[in-house]
Amino acid sequence: MPVNRFRRAAVLAFAGLTSLAAVVTVPVTASAAPAALPACQHFYTGTIPDRPVTGGHGPGTEVGQVSVSNRLPVPGGVSGGLGSDGKVTFTFSRVPGAVAYRAFRNGQALQWISDWGQASFLVTDATPCQNANYQLYAMSAEDNTPASIGQISTSYHVNASNKLAPFALAKGTVLNYKVTSYNDTGQTAMGYLAGSGYCAVDARNVPWGTRFYVPGYGHCYAADIGSWIKDDIVDVWLPGTQADNWGIQRLNLVVE
Repeated sequence: MPVNRFRRAAVLAFAGLTSLAAVVTVPVTASAAPAALPACQHFYTGTIPDRPVTGGHGPGTEVGQVSVSNRLPVPGGVSGGLGSDGKVTFTFSRVPGAVAYRAFRNGQALQWISDWGQASFLVTDATPCQNANYQLYAMSAEDNTPASIGQISTSYHVNASNKLAPFALAKGTVLNYKVTSYNDTGQTAMGYLAGSGYCAVDARNVPWGTRFYVPGYGHCYAADIGSWIKDDIVDVWLPGTQADNWGIQRLNLVVE
């Protein structure tokens, strides 16, 4: 059984429509944010055991980059920020072919919006936290099946001017992370089908859609979360016993 036994609990949180808050341990300098906002907390409040590095080995052949180019494009025209009422609100533009949209904060479901032909779409976060990653995707059907889910947007942070601004880890950024593995099948927390080339991250620190290179594994696309995936931990997907053989490794990951 792979070392990360509690990723599936995170997928259950995906079904909710209200985000849980999460502790910012951003591996690079984050955009300046209003000091009045509380630190984001990790969604899992249980005890996470200390898992020492054991070593291990990868699949032998490096995993290539996954493609999401055939999915609906990301919603654009994102505009908004932190208001005097203490809420973060923002609007975005319609995506042709979409019938619904989902908004997330730090990888946790924030809002579901059906497209009935509205002139604009509004997202509200009533309990924001510092440097939260707000992200969106469009859906071609409201059944939440993997094929219906569009590309994830870039992350947006509230900046020092209380406005939402795009945020991404810069290409070439090196993250010295502990890398675990899992082999769960089914949908990731973002909604894509789990498989080679996908990985789980602490979405407070690494926004979904981030691509990075993992030595001994290959290329990874952040599209999942996990109860034990907190701070400087990434969980790569491997099939069957390959997940066990990976062990726990401390590696330098490079953002692509």
